[in-house]
Amino acid sequence: FWLKTLKSRNTSTPVKAMEWTIRTKKFITNPLLGRKQMIVDVIHPNMAAVKKDDLRVKLAQQYKASSDRIIVFGMKHSFGGGRSSGFALIYDSVEGRNKFEPKHRLVRIGHGKEKPSTRRAKKDTKNKCKKVRGKDKTKAKGAPKK
Repeated sequence: FWLKTLKSRNTSTPVKAMEWTIRTKKFITNPLLGRKQMIVDVIHPNMAAVKKDDLRVKLAQQYKASSDRIIVFGMKHSFGGGRSSGFALIYDSVEGRNKFEPKHRLVRIGHGKEKPSTRRAKKDTKNKCKKVRGKDKTKAKGAPKK
């Protein structure tokens, strides 16, 4: 008897996997740094997470700005899933973005130069390659897959 009642109580409808929404709060216009700052709440049921590139595109549509001026960072996923929150910055110009944004964030979105590896790291990879042969050598070098 009790098993039948438990089964009948679950009347929730399944949600599409690709359906997610953005809500912004604590919106601030920062004229000194030439940007708009906000906290972004993303609701994504039945999804693990939303890509930052997708967030940038949707914020660009919402605020009528180009996606290359938008930076999304600090995304934290809530326990249990389905909800994430982080920060978003919308710069007035690309020059302002390049001037005030930290270099590591620019590298992450593909608008900056990555630092060359250190001397110690080069030596370590060289010595790892000495120990292996064949296809394992390319894995040890960290070469990108074709």
